[in-house]
Amino acid sequence: MKRVNAVFLDRDGTINEEVEYLSRLEDLRLFPNTGEAIGLINRSGMKAVVVTNQSGVARGFFDEAFLELLHDRISDMLAEKGAHIDRFYYCPHHPTEGRGKYRRDCYCRKPKPGMFQEAARDLHIDLASSYMIGDNQTDMEAAHNAGVRGILVRTGYGKTADRPEHASYRASDILDAVQWILRDQGR
Repeated sequence: MKRVNAVFLDRDGTINEEVEYLSRLEDLRLFPNTGEAIGLINRSGMKAVVVTNQSGVARGFFDEAFLELLHDRISDMLAEKGAHIDRFYYCPHHPTEGRGKYRRDCYCRKPKPGMFQEAARDLHIDLASSYMIGDNQTDMEAAHNAGVRGILVRTGYGKTADRPEHASYRASDILDAVQWILRDQGR
């Protein structure tokens, strides 16, 4: 099967406003350019894939069922803008905080590349030709570890990030990042 390119997206601070442990649907707010940006990814033929650390599960702030509801709500909001996420991946673990099966050092928690590798298997993604858009250094390290190019946005935690390592570009927001990716791809 032919491999496809993807744009991996961090969730909080990248596609939606950063809210410390987003645990209520009514607190979800997409950035104004998110729908347009993800629509551009969709129309380009690349996959739009969310990869997000969600240690709020480990810490007991919300459960995995809530994450599914939240991701469904994001999908509905994007559909209103003619856009979609091809797949959501999340890590519910934390290596030192939390309870039960969620308190562990796992391979899916960014900056480790587990979510990227799982998506590559599931969606036939060519990681070497793909990108990661995120708002913090952990996202850039995860991109590097997965073998994808990282773009740091100046939203969320990216507002204060100085000289991020492993970032191919520093974008004002998700739309600027996607437009840069399309230029880089020659589209």
